[in-house]
Amino acid sequence: SRIAEEMASLADHGTPAGYIPMLAGADPRRFGMAVAEPDGTVYGVGDWQQPFSTQSISKVFALALALSLDGEQIWRGVGREPSGNPFNSLVQLEYENGIPRNPFINAGALV
Repeated sequence: SRIAEEMASLADHGTPAGYIPMLAGADPRRFGMAVAEPDGTVYGVGDWQQPFSTQSISKVFALALALSLDGEQIWRGVGREPSGNPFNSLVQLEYENGIPRNPFINAGALV
């Protein structure tokens, strides 16, 4: 619960993205976190049972799944470098012969 308390103190730092409808209406004071053990035991703090829009954090889970299924094969189609461009930019693909710079920009997540 120490993490939840610390996050509550940061609630007024920044604002949700207004151009994404699901985030525009989000309450920035909400914070929840949960950890599930392999046996199914779940521990949660804060607003952990409150539904929320995962948006780009889903890229982390997609990469973890892809790595568990295909291991190093993934890195043949996507790089491991920062792009320096917006997450939705396709400009870098032209310079990189169609290989996205990393799995966390939109083009890389699609790979």
